[in-house]
Amino acid sequence: MASKAGPGADDHEGNSVAAPGPSPLSLPTLEWPRGGPLLAFAAFAAISLFVYQGALRGVFVSDDFGYIVTNPYTTSLDVPNLIEMFDPAGQAREYTANYAPIHLVVTAIERQIFADEVLGYHLVNVALHALAALLLAALLGRSQVAAPLAIAGTLFFLVHPANVEAVAWISQLKTTGSLVLTLAAMLLHRRIPMWSGAVFAVALLTKASAYAALPMIAALTWARSGGPGGSRAHWQGVGVWLLVLFIYVVPELSSFGFGSAFEEPAYSDPWVHVRSIAAVGSRYLVMAVTSYGVAAFQEPAPVTSFANPWWLAALPLAALLAWRIVATLRARSEEAAWWLFAAASFGPVSQILPFVNPLADRYLYFILPGLIGGVLLAAARFPRQGGARARSIAWVLAFVVLCGFGARSAARASLWKSETKLLLDAARHYPEGGTASFLDARSAAQRGDVSAAIPLLRRAEENHAARFSILLTDPGLAPIRRDPAFQELVREMAGRWIEKARRRGVTTQPEYRIVGLAHQVRGEYALAAEAFERALAIGGFQDDLVREELVRMRERMPGSG
Repeated sequence: MASKAGPGADDHEGNSVAAPGPSPLSLPTLEWPRGGPLLAFAAFAAISLFVYQGALRGVFVSDDFGYIVTNPYTTSLDVPNLIEMFDPAGQAREYTANYAPIHLVVTAIERQIFADEVLGYHLVNVALHALAALLLAALLGRSQVAAPLAIAGTLFFLVHPANVEAVAWISQLKTTGSLVLTLAAMLLHRRIPMWSGAVFAVALLTKASAYAALPMIAALTWARSGGPGGSRAHWQGVGVWLLVLFIYVVPELSSFGFGSAFEEPAYSDPWVHVRSIAAVGSRYLVMAVTSYGVAAFQEPAPVTSFANPWWLAALPLAALLAWRIVATLRARSEEAAWWLFAAASFGPVSQILPFVNPLADRYLYFILPGLIGGVLLAAARFPRQGGARARSIAWVLAFVVLCGFGARSAARASLWKSETKLLLDAARHYPEGGTASFLDARSAAQRGDVSAAIPLLRRAEENHAARFSILLTDPGLAPIRRDPAFQELVREMAGRWIEKARRRGVTTQPEYRIVGLAHQVRGEYALAAEAFERALAIGGFQDDLVREELVRMRERMPGSG
């Protein structure tokens, strides 16, 4: 899968290829023997199964319900569902707030095979993770990373604790699957540049994060072809990738709105916004190197102080990264491509466009490979230091780190046995966050202490961990549900939901239904009926449900009997 290119080597089309930089520590680069890739995949899969065994029986949690348990579009692979999945203006993309039809198709296939048996879903994710590691090793080999370091870097990715969320969370198939396709597309670009764009398109249609491969493949083409005129076919392939991304962007951006965007008042101050973006970047770098900060459902607060250490640390780190990218681009080094992949992967999750989870372990899944490749190729620039004893100590330390990461990943994988464990983990790491506030409110409700529960629920709402519909259905709040103060809070929250919906725009049947329920909670029956009727006029999978709710509401309306 990887080859060793010497000075003056030609690519498969006979174009001159610039000689790669020296291999780190002058060790041989990664080349697969016959059957090697299959054996490597088996080894990576075995390690992954061992690490993730605690999650293999883990239940559906959070987004899994929207993609699998209740999603009407993944119930079958009939023609109407497929058309809806791929329709760039359809309701399927609005339902999940992403245009990712390939993810929906694969999920639908899984539902036909596994139904409600979670083990099958988890095994697919683990297998994809092992395959991503294999492709990462191959891509590192293509960049002339020394074989021992390429394997060490791959194992670092394989057992990294931040990746647990992407692998153990069933609906994050979109993340593991998209990275597999992204790495495959970059490997194929070297051999069949024009057709690799098709794989890139499939990767994008699995998850938008795949877009980060475009700047990387452009930088790799720059480094390998000796400049824009060195390999016309490869630059034409980059052009195909750019066209694919241009076509994809419109439906993706239009679907990212109603369900996921949020308003953070602190971000109205541009300096707070900038500092928060920088702090998120620092957190990801520290998490990547040490695994410090991994947590379920993270809730870091906006950075309101100029003295915040995360923001201050970002200044030299960003300057160093920018310098390294510019310097290696000028030198036509493949190292630049890996740094660009990491930087581009950070862009969509940096909070430039704010969304509900400003930080999440799973977002490192795309960032981490770029950081690994950049660090390993940067090592090639430094002279060989120390003797055999020093190198032995370094490898022992690397082994200890990998074992420590593996043990921590195994411990975190066990959290995915239940959503309660995940919520408790989130509350432990962010005791002032929305999840902790909601759990505390439930505890207060169980004691019948409505005066304590209400301010906690307000704080949970402010941190996007509670909304009016949850207050109506959560069993933990049942003891205080008839309290007038609690009912008034529900009406207030429903009113805020309606106002936000108006500002964003309401277009789909599920959105109109929720707006109708919010008006109903507030006793605004005429407006509720109007929203339900609009939902029926649009049509969709909730037709029967909306009709039932409309009938029940009219029966309860004052003067109906």
